[in-house]
Amino acid sequence: MRILLLHPNYHSGGAEIAGNWPPAWAAYIAGALKSAGFTDLRFIDAMTNDLSDDALRDILRAERPDIIGSTAITPSIYKAERLLKIAREEHPGALTVLGGVHATFMYGQVLAEAPWIDVIVRGEGEGIIVDLARAVAAGTFAATRHDIRGIAFREAGKVVATEAAPTVKDLDALAPDWSILDWDRYRYIPLGTRVAIPNMARGCPFTCSFCSQWKFWRDYRYRDPSKVVDEIVRLRDEHGVGFFILADEEPTINRKKFVAFCEELIARDVGLLWGINTRVTDILRDEALLPLYRRAGLIHVSLGTEAAAQMKLDRFNKETTIEQNRKAIALLRAAGIVVEAQFIVGLENETRETLEETYRMARDWAPDLANWSMYTPWPFSDLFRDLADKVEVFDYEKYNFVTPIIRPAAMDRAELLDRVMHNYRRFYMRKAFFSYPWAGSGARRRYLLGCLKAFMKSGFERKFYDLGRVGYWGPQSKRKVDFHFDGARSKAGAEQVEWRTMHDNKRHPSKAPSPAEPPP
Repeated sequence: MRILLLHPNYHSGGAEIAGNWPPAWAAYIAGALKSAGFTDLRFIDAMTNDLSDDALRDILRAERPDIIGSTAITPSIYKAERLLKIAREEHPGALTVLGGVHATFMYGQVLAEAPWIDVIVRGEGEGIIVDLARAVAAGTFAATRHDIRGIAFREAGKVVATEAAPTVKDLDALAPDWSILDWDRYRYIPLGTRVAIPNMARGCPFTCSFCSQWKFWRDYRYRDPSKVVDEIVRLRDEHGVGFFILADEEPTINRKKFVAFCEELIARDVGLLWGINTRVTDILRDEALLPLYRRAGLIHVSLGTEAAAQMKLDRFNKETTIEQNRKAIALLRAAGIVVEAQFIVGLENETRETLEETYRMARDWAPDLANWSMYTPWPFSDLFRDLADKVEVFDYEKYNFVTPIIRPAAMDRAELLDRVMHNYRRFYMRKAFFSYPWAGSGARRRYLLGCLKAFMKSGFERKFYDLGRVGYWGPQSKRKVDFHFDGARSKAGAEQVEWRTMHDNKRHPSKAPSPAEPPP
């Protein structure tokens, strides 16, 4: 049986300005399928190879697949739907499957707008895709699909969601097949080397109102640190990886495990630089351990500072304070670790003054890097429901952290973009002339100069923040900015969204997990 895995060709000028990121989902799904005996498998990365519809169609035409699977985050959902439509046109007898975070929660809407998709995989896909493949191989899928947990499909004009599948309890039992990736395509611009995104844990115990990760992964699980290092060594030795970023939302939650991971890297002299995302409070907790983390190769920490105003921090359920943000940044810099501050901007109460405040905070806190992300209200998040009528744009392709989805009451979207760019220009101009060239010697200085190179490259190519596509060339052009919103896209009905999570069930034990009611 032949299986094709396809990664949709979506670009937004966000995180990809630092390089091409290997689609880890494909390695994990391929590993699960191959471990179950389904070895006739191919992966096509349309995003990294920037494949047009015609080029993709030519590739698909030469295949003879029985199952064609793809994934989608919210901004790539339309590209994924289009990709599977092309697949259906070329191979009408193949089973088309879509997974990922957006499809997991928005399966009702997805199946309504893309009837050529046969099956939605809801949640972690390793076990579910194997069950699907076995049913297809046996020729029993149509008769037994109600018994396959964690999927959704159409039947007699209605959407059916089966019982939720359990999460993967033993992450160490997973065997991702990294060999399916063309590794020379995945390069990290700041260091000019191949990059990987290994996974040390899944889930998050925190419930930030704007986030989707804790909803998707549900319960929090951690791998054996020594096995994570085994995987990193294989990535280094077999695939030439020279830098990695842990995929976890917060790998430092379990301090004991994270310390063991760092000690294992040191003991085995792995010799790679790496980065993480984490919370401010973990850095404060681990002040005495930061030198150990640096010796293990940790060079880049992206902190979820999120906002300069305490009111915003409280609204996001961040459970941190402004002063904690400041101290955490100072501690990381003192330990020789490059620190990036993340600011969320673009809610309905944003003003020129609040945006200026984020810039003053960035100067005062003195992070090495700063990132202003437009608030992106995932359509299945708690904050999306709270904002209600404040959300006017339902073109999910623009839900990408760089496009203003919410229109602030005090300014239009073009001015919001212009003021954010004003912050970027001032911050990085000062860093380029007065900070990076004198940032000491060794790895930290080289890393910062490499980050500056990545920013300059994306700016010259007009890819940063999607500026070329929207027509922004500076303050003089803001009246001509066009975000190209698709006004034909409409809000999903409440019955088309799966809102419930295991976190909610823990708060309300009387509410047992159950599949969502099908949309009418």
